Amino acid sequence: MQFTVGTTIVHPIYGVGNIIKVEEKRFSEIKASLYYEIALLRSTIWVPVKAQAAIGLRLVTPKSDLEQYRELLKSPPSPPPSNDKPQVGRHMELAKLLKEGSFQVMCEVVRDLTLAGRQKPLGRSDATTLQKTRDRLLQEWAVSAEISETEAAEEINALLLTQETASNEK
Repeated sequence: MQFTVGTTIVHPIYGVGNIIKVEEKRFSEIKASLYYEIALLRSTIWVPVKAQAAIGLRLVTPKSDLEQYRELLKSPPSPPPSNDKPQVGRHMELAKLLKEGSFQVMCEVVRDLTLAGRQKPLGRSDATTLQKTRDRLLQEWAVSAEISETEAAEEINALLLTQETASNEK
């Protein structure tokens, strides 16, 4: 699927942006190619049109899909990784999942790391991963739900507290 000017998209690393132009560009001595010029909150990036699928550009999650993600955020966390798996391997696996940029994976990572962090302090790498993923999730949730990021944060926090309360009642 090719995007058009004015389309709001999600980049798996940089988050939500708007396609402001499609133009032919030449970077270095490589043959000129078509690129999306994407305006992000604090910067502009260029993504090759031919590589959009490989990079993981996608449309913003539809507002009608948010209900299933509300349920996901309230659901029990995934089991923690086994202690016999090296922490570096676990982080590489998590980074690989997040690179695909799916909204579901972001919800799962935020749910699992938030709840794990409430049981015991997260290490630096997990805390950084949680913060970056949470920021991207809030940004997309707000755009999808047509609310502010503050309202998105309040809603997501309430959903996660519902899960924590359910876990504590067991």
